[in-house]
Amino acid sequence: MAAFSFNKLVIFGVGLIGGSLARALRERAGLAGRIVGVGRSAASVARALELGVIDEAAALDDDTALARVLEGADIVLLAAPVAQSGPLLARIAPFLDARTVVTDAGSTKSDVVAAAREALGARVAQFVPAHPIAGRESSGVDAALPDLYVERNVVLCPLAENTADDIARIAAMWRATGACVREMSEAQHDRVFASVSHLPHVLSFALVDQILDSPDAELKFSFAAGGFRDFTRIAASSPEMWRDVCLANRAALLAELDDYAAVLARFRAAIDASDGAALEAAFARSRVARKAWQERGAITPPGDSAAK
Repeated sequence: MAAFSFNKLVIFGVGLIGGSLARALRERAGLAGRIVGVGRSAASVARALELGVIDEAAALDDDTALARVLEGADIVLLAAPVAQSGPLLARIAPFLDARTVVTDAGSTKSDVVAAAREALGARVAQFVPAHPIAGRESSGVDAALPDLYVERNVVLCPLAENTADDIARIAAMWRATGACVREMSEAQHDRVFASVSHLPHVLSFALVDQILDSPDAELKFSFAAGGFRDFTRIAASSPEMWRDVCLANRAALLAELDDYAAVLARFRAAIDASDGAALEAAFARSRVARKAWQERGAITPPGDSAAK
C-alpha cells in the first residue's frame, strides 16, 4: 500500500473534525504538505492559523481568495454541518481543478450524495463521500487532537462514478491518521448511524430537556452523578450540527425513535405490573450484549456484514 502524501489540502470548516485531521497529518503522520483553512467566520480560521493547525486562511465569501487556495489542491475536505454541503459544493464548483478530489466528514450520507450530484453534475466523480466516526463533546479548533482518529472507524460511501484511485487516495489519507477505513452504501450508512449515533444523541438531549422542564430541576441537577454524567455527555455537542443531522436523516431516525418508544412501553408495562422477572431478563440481555461489544472493540466487530 502506497504511503499517503499531499501538496495542498483545503479544509472547509477547521473545527474539531477538520482541525484534528490537519493536526494528525502534520503531527502524527509527519506530512509536510500545505494545509489551507476556509471558513464563514474570520475568527475561527484566524484561531486555527494562530494555533499552527493550518498554514493559510481564506474567507468563504472572497472569490479571489477561494480561486487561489483551490488552485492545485490535491484534496478538499468539507468539515461543516451537513446542511451546508450543497451550498459549499456549489460555491467551490467553479474553482475546482479537474484533478482535485473532494470529500466530506458528514454524519449523514444520502442527503450529501444528493447535494453533490446537484451541485457538481457531471463532475460528481470527483466527490468521495466519507464519515469519520470520532468526536468529542467539545467543538472548535481548540478541541482538535492529533490522535482523535487513532483506531476509529472512517466509513467511505463510494459512488459508482468514483475512480478506484480517488477512493484509495481518500482511504489512504484517513489511514495516515491512524483510522480504520471501511465501506458501505450511503443508505446502509444512514440506517446504521441512525441507530448507534443519531438516536443516542437525541435521547441524551431529551433527558436534559426533560429535567429542565421539571419544577425542581435545580435540585435534580444538584444530585446528578456518574450515571447522569455518562448518559448526557453527548448533550454538550454542537446543537447546530445535531439539528442538521436529525433533519437530514429524518426517515431512518424516526424509525429508530418508534422502535425505542416500543421498548420503553414494554419496560413501562413491566414496571407497572411489578414484573421483576421481565425487567431482569431484559436488563441481563442488554448487559451481556454491552459487555460483548466492549470486549471486542469498536474497529472490527465480528460478523459485521457492512464491511467490504
